[in-house]
Order: sequence, then C-alpha cells, then structure tokens
Amino acid sequence: MTLIIENWPLFLIGIRATLLLAVITLAASTVIGMTLGVLATLPSRAIRVLVALYVETLRDIPLIVTIFTIFFGAPFAGIPLEPVPAVAIGLSLWGGANGAEIVRGGIQSVPSGQAEAATALGLHRWQVYVKILLPQALRAVLPAYTGLLALIVQSTSLGALVGVTEFLKAGGLVIERSTVMQGINPSFQIYGFVLAGYFVICSMLTLAARRLDRRLSAGAERRAVSVPDASRI
Repeated sequence: MTLIIENWPLFLIGIRATLLLAVITLAASTVIGMTLGVLATLPSRAIRVLVALYVETLRDIPLIVTIFTIFFGAPFAGIPLEPVPAVAIGLSLWGGANGAEIVRGGIQSVPSGQAEAATALGLHRWQVYVKILLPQALRAVLPAYTGLLALIVQSTSLGALVGVTEFLKAGGLVIERSTVMQGINPSFQIYGFVLAGYFVICSMLTLAARRLDRRLSAGAERRAVSVPDASRI
C-alpha cells in the first residue's frame, strides 16, 4: 500500500487518461452506434449494405490491429495523430460498429405493426423512430449496450501499447521503477490495484445502467396503469 501511495501522482495521471479516453469513446460510440443502427433498419438496401459492410469489417478485425493501423497509418495520409486521439478513434469506430448491431436488433424487436400504425396516422419516418421505435427499443438494448460500454472502458488499456500513459501503463511504470531503483518486483500488488480500479469503474457504469433500467420499468408500469379500460368506456 505504501508503494501505491508514494506513486499516487503517476497513478492519478493514468486514471485521468483512462477516464478521458472512456468518456470520449463512450460518447462517440453511442452516436455512431445509434446512427448506424437506425440506418441499418431503413428500407434502402444500398444503405443497409453499406452499414453491414462497415459493421462486419470493424467487428472482424482485432481491435488492436485497428488502433495500430490508425496510429501508424495516419502519418502516411498526412494526418499525424497523438496516441490519445488515435486510440480514441480506433475504440470509437469499433464500439460504434458493435453498438450498431445492438441498436439494430433492439429496433427490430419492436413489433412492426406499431411503426405501420404510426405511419398510417401521418407521422414522418423520423417521428416514428424518435417517438415509437427508439423509446421501446431502449429497454431491449440496455443490458447488451451496458456490457459493450464496460468492454470499451476495459479496452482503453490497449492505449498502453502506443504510448498512452493510462491506468495500466502507469502501473507498469511503477513496477519498472521499483524493480530498477529498489530491487523489488511488486507486480502482484500493483496489477491487483489496477484490477480493482477497473472493477470499480465498470461496476459504477453497470449500477448506473441498472438504475436507469429500473426507472424505465417503473415508467412503463405507470403508463400501463394510466391506460383506461376500454370495456368500461
């Protein structure tokens, strides 16, 4: 514990980098996943094929390969990237591809008759999605999407491979420093602390998602109770 306290400033730098990457990636992945998930359910076959091509390409390539390609390939395109932006882009593209499949499945789980009825009532397509499909799909996609978000947070540790001083990298630096300067190898202690840190971050994300799910369930129950009984009208 003393070693962790002594190196807390370095750990703090790593935690900040991890949280920064997580926030950026979670936001970008959600936007990409929602957009592509909706596009994947449109009637246009050309759009669906393009979305499927993007999704399958990003899902079939190992995430670390995507990050390496962006980090080392961007300079050849005249766009040199620092490690943090490169990792954020790679994680966002990968997370968006997986999120798109989750959103698509959630939208398609809503009975098609509801969209048809809304269209018959004169609602535009975007109104059907915003007011009918997406609110009902939210509860269906929430558990799977929470798992994806937790996986994205864990995957920020891949940034250590391209020079990002995130939480895992900070732990490795502490181990190297202790081995060289003090002649000890505190790998178990340090990596145990890193493990606990990731567990806390992902657990908080899961708890927040569960609380949101309970609120959505309570809201659905209240709306169900408020619907009048047609037999008494």
